[in-house]
Amino acid sequence: MDLPCLDLEYDGELPEHCGDLGIRIDRQGRWFYHGSPINRKEMVCLFASVMHRAKDGTYLLITPGEMGRIEVEDVPFMAVEMFSAGSGCDKVISFRTNVDEMVTVDAQHPLRIVEDGGSGEPAPYVLVRKGLEARLTRSVYYELVAQGWEEDRGGDRVYGLWSSGTFFPLGRLDPSD
Repeated sequence: MDLPCLDLEYDGELPEHCGDLGIRIDRQGRWFYHGSPINRKEMVCLFASVMHRAKDGTYLLITPGEMGRIEVEDVPFMAVEMFSAGSGCDKVISFRTNVDEMVTVDAQHPLRIVEDGGSGEPAPYVLVRKGLEARLTRSVYYELVAQGWEEDRGGDRVYGLWSSGTFFPLGRLDPSD
């Protein structure tokens, strides 16, 4: 079996590949082992701390002793709480994930919005670590949107917000809005 090529985020020698570990993360960020929920948050946090993403998009858990594939339906983490400080261009937005990692929205941890092709509904994501994103929960996204404002960006009216000196668009505004 060919091993996926890892980005340079994993510095050690790669351990033996054990194949599929039987772990799945559903779209709501819930973890399962062979179909049974993993209810101990400490276990989920431990697994999350050794998660990596291969260049081919495969999600892996890598420990010094073994490496194995896991299935992720959307992204591995959920942004479940938002914090903000400052105002205007000096505002700083941070999120706490469902595995208690803190991430500050900045140029290295950008916020992106993906619109569903069918419904047009926005799905907001933030980069937590190299190749690993969190999707904002609906309530966190609404809280984020409430802090945005309109800006003229290259002739387009854009709704978005600033964090750590970078403007992050949340969506375009039609001239009729």
